[in-house]
Amino acid sequence: MEKLSLPRGRSLALEPFAVMGIVNATPDSFHAASRHRARDEARDAALAMVAEGAVVIDIGGESTRPGSSYIDESEELERVIPLIEALRRESDVPVSVDTRKAAVWKAALSAGADMLNDITALRDSPESAGLAAAAGAPVILMHMKGEPATMQNAPYYEDCLGEVMVFLREAAARAEAGGVPRDRIVLDPGIGFGKRQADNLALLSGLGRLRGLGYPLLVGLSRKGFLGQLTGEPIEARLAGSLGAAAAAWILGARIFRVHDVAETRDLLVVLAAILASVAKAEA
Repeated sequence: MEKLSLPRGRSLALEPFAVMGIVNATPDSFHAASRHRARDEARDAALAMVAEGAVVIDIGGESTRPGSSYIDESEELERVIPLIEALRRESDVPVSVDTRKAAVWKAALSAGADMLNDITALRDSPESAGLAAAAGAPVILMHMKGEPATMQNAPYYEDCLGEVMVFLREAAARAEAGGVPRDRIVLDPGIGFGKRQADNLALLSGLGRLRGLGYPLLVGLSRKGFLGQLTGEPIEARLAGSLGAAAAAWILGARIFRVHDVAETRDLLVVLAAILASVAKAEA
């Protein structure tokens, strides 16, 4: 059974799937319902997600939605660290920190975080790899074309899947060179981060090839813009589309699902996994 090694001798089972709940300690993340300004409100939201089936909580203090602006280190620390400490007092659930700043990652580790989720794949802060290695913490390496502020300004690829594969292979090698062992690396194709609709679909249809790189795959599909382009629905009405995309992604090889809607995603994947396991048993 595939597992992800965590600090303090723990591990996270990735089979048949792992649901990661999104907690945004921000005023401007793209899905308004996921924004939590008050520490206790954010902590309670995280605990509710754990009760619904989240096996990881991903805490972010800087919105990276299209058009968002970079925030300074001190502000991100003020948003993230007290929340990690508050959550750690209430639960031992693995905590992932969505940051591209080494100083935030270092403070988060001291506060009890377990995993780094870096949208720049260590490009902004290469030293984060060494911090993760010393702590025995996994890193999630995501592909992004450009910067959040401008990434959706006419992105272009000759071969999106091929280019993303090359990028992620190099990112994993960079992490390993920084001391992070292979069993602590997760790859994320970066759906919606500098991608056109056709690019997002190409990446989802190519998850099997990405899985062939030899690392677990995380996908962040929840309520994203490409789903709105396909369905015509606003952010608040994209749950069904998010679940459909999650089902396809699981079948094609993704195992970690970063979502706003934990209970619904977990139930979908439980049922899907049971049905396909029964099919495999019948065909054996």
